[in-house]
Amino acid sequence: MKESFLEYFRCPSSFVDFRLSGPLSLPAGFFRFGRDEICFGALSCGRTFSEPRDLPVDFSINPKFEHHACVLPFDPDEVIQNLRYERYRSTLPSAPWNTRSLVRATYYGIRPLLPIAVRKHLQRFALKNWRDTPFPRWPVDQTVDRIFEKLMAAVLRATGLARIPFIWFWPEGHPSAAIMTHDVETSSGRDFCPRLMDIDDSYGIKSSFQIVPAGRYEVPQTLLALLRKRGFEINVHDFNHDGNLFQNRDEFLRRAPRINACVREFGASGYRSGVLYRNLDWYDSFDFSYDMSVPNAGHLEPQPGGCCTTKPFFIGRILELPVMATQDYSLYHILQSYSIDLWKRQMEAVLSKNGLLSFIIHPDYLFDPRAQQTYAALLAHLSALRDAGRTWIALPGEVNIWWRQRARMQLLQQDGEWTIVGQGSHRARLAFASLQDGVVAYSIAPSVTSAVAFTSGEPPAHVLPSSSETVP
Repeated sequence: MKESFLEYFRCPSSFVDFRLSGPLSLPAGFFRFGRDEICFGALSCGRTFSEPRDLPVDFSINPKFEHHACVLPFDPDEVIQNLRYERYRSTLPSAPWNTRSLVRATYYGIRPLLPIAVRKHLQRFALKNWRDTPFPRWPVDQTVDRIFEKLMAAVLRATGLARIPFIWFWPEGHPSAAIMTHDVETSSGRDFCPRLMDIDDSYGIKSSFQIVPAGRYEVPQTLLALLRKRGFEINVHDFNHDGNLFQNRDEFLRRAPRINACVREFGASGYRSGVLYRNLDWYDSFDFSYDMSVPNAGHLEPQPGGCCTTKPFFIGRILELPVMATQDYSLYHILQSYSIDLWKRQMEAVLSKNGLLSFIIHPDYLFDPRAQQTYAALLAHLSALRDAGRTWIALPGEVNIWWRQRARMQLLQQDGEWTIVGQGSHRARLAFASLQDGVVAYSIAPSVTSAVAFTSGEPPAHVLPSSSETVP
């Protein structure tokens, strides 16, 4: 019941005691944890609902306390996994091209031939009711992060501790992290990549380029070498970007080994699927290290849903780096905006939860001077956040390495002092969670060790185990 909580916070295991109030006998559905957080899972008591819009405002689930334990009518691991893996998604409507239908087959058959002027009208029509989707919350859904905060508040109340130590989310105590990524969809976009590298470099930002390995355009070795030489990152983007990778299991199993071979051929560590299509329950067939295919809240995507978190998380061996911001295409052509105001709103929401800012900017859509100006404004704003010490701008591969190292670190306590040990621990920072006016607040110690004053009845000295059994 506490595995996902410990993975998220990397706090001492012996502080955390979650117990079920009874067997989980009711069917999975939506319910509220506290006043605001919409969850999806089974309950041992109470009632679940088939759709989030049916949830009564005054109906909620709250923890009870029993001998330093938090007694819950749901399994936090199940609920968190249901949200991250989007297992609630069967309740959401799909766009016409996300169904096994003639409409879908026709659309993707002619999509490469359709100019943006035509595509955008079709997509606006298909997504015309996107604002009516009540869950996930848009423009950023923080449900998973808030559930963990509510659980941390419950642990603090149950144990009576003033604060609980944990390993801070980002290296060197950075408040958040940010990645810039570019999906290259056409030969025109491919040819614009050197210019896009110049633009990124002018703001001191390195990015990753996701390359379609087959069917769309030639991939010259000179381009790959140039990307590497200039310090940018190369990842694989789908296989041939035809929208059919996840349409059925047999086709997926046929393509997955070919995608894995392309990852090795490119010397890549990461992957993103075409059109952000995904089925996380099939990811055990992939060999790459990290994925960037799951939106936080996918209201403007052909496949709705979202993982409802601002932090990376593991899908078995693979680390997921969620897509936080609205894609550039959707901003320009669905919302018909060339302002960064929406991106700034999304950034502030992610920063409030110390999360990962992640963006998809296509070189294919940067030929319009308005798009270039909008992108330049975004880079300028990100640079200002970095210079103000509000975010760590990194390559996706660097975030992947850090999150895996953090997952293996151990938090040791000896003689009243906490120490973080493990590979990369010199970059880690000790942090504390406490309650301020009933809300969880975080503070970061000035170094990786910190003296701790203990209250009577606090659990004895202990070690936070590594989660290496689930992390490669």
